Amino acid sequence: MSEINWLSERSHAIDSSGIRKVFDLAASLENPTNLSIGQPDFDVPDDVKQAAIDAILAGKNGYTPTQGLPALVEKLQAEVASRFDHDDRKVFVSSGTSGGLVLAMMSLINPGDEVIIFDPFFVMYEPLVKLVAGVPVLLDTYPDFKIDLQMVEDAINDRTKLVLLNSPANPTGVVATEEEVRGLAEICQRRGIALVSDEIYSEFCYHDDYATPADYNEQTIVIDGFSKSHAMTGWRLGMVHGPQAVIETMAKIQQYSFVCAPQPAQWAGLAAMETDLSEYVESYKAKRDRIANGLRDQFELVQPEGAFYIFPKAPWGTGSEFVKKAIENNLLIIPGSIFSNADTHFRISYAASDEVIDRGIEVLQQLAASPD
Repeated sequence: MSEINWLSERSHAIDSSGIRKVFDLAASLENPTNLSIGQPDFDVPDDVKQAAIDAILAGKNGYTPTQGLPALVEKLQAEVASRFDHDDRKVFVSSGTSGGLVLAMMSLINPGDEVIIFDPFFVMYEPLVKLVAGVPVLLDTYPDFKIDLQMVEDAINDRTKLVLLNSPANPTGVVATEEEVRGLAEICQRRGIALVSDEIYSEFCYHDDYATPADYNEQTIVIDGFSKSHAMTGWRLGMVHGPQAVIETMAKIQQYSFVCAPQPAQWAGLAAMETDLSEYVESYKAKRDRIANGLRDQFELVQPEGAFYIFPKAPWGTGSEFVKKAIENNLLIIPGSIFSNADTHFRISYAASDEVIDRGIEVLQQLAASPD
């Protein structure tokens, strides 16, 4: 194979997702116990499917305006306006939450700008910052995954451009407290720093006091979507709301990149906004209790209050060594080093059937008692 030397320097700054490598490994195993996948185990609700089918059959398959299908934008805008009493808060539809993150980085970050990220972090955050020639600044939140506001203050300098918050968090399942969220919002407002809040798991919060920084900082940029809440991971339907100048810039860049979210998915989004999710939330809360109770005696863990992940500490060796042994026992989990500078923990997704969760608990209990 001849050497290709046309590749950009930015492409060399990142590696393929370690999660994708685990997925590739899964394909080579026979009937693995899979607790690695970060997507709901329920199917898209029937009324949402039907809305997409109806749109396709009605010929609604072309481009929409870059900002999104007008009917969906109008409905999202009304919902946001009823939630936030902000004079300057606009909505647009992105091609997935990941698309929203890409556009936010491209719109806000100049080369050399620093972006504060809380470690552990969603696997895309650090590479995306590097792709736009920004500098990731990772703030350690171990062992309890709480935000140290003084650490944030100390990390800020004249190059700090943005703070990235994810709550409920992937990979830990931790939900930031009202005190943490308010404090972070106030710091960013006082220091003139952009605050991006990734709220893709906001529907899966297992207590009633979920806080968003947009409640305390009117310039917060919120990224959300339908992928996790409605099992629409492959439909690529997200939404962003924030100050008009930011939203218009992100939409402008979307025009020359993603163009728009898929039109049938946007019609489905209209139906999804009317779907009652309480049954799914209660189901995941029960799954959370099932896995936490099954592991608590042998593993050090922080009780997750949202999303559908738990992030235990490896009982021996590094997180990667423990995961390697788990995979040898046909159990697929994700090493914590994929999400972190540390290699001490591992991520479990409990978006699985109770039967699969119980099989995973059994293997993990056996491995904790003896690595051999």
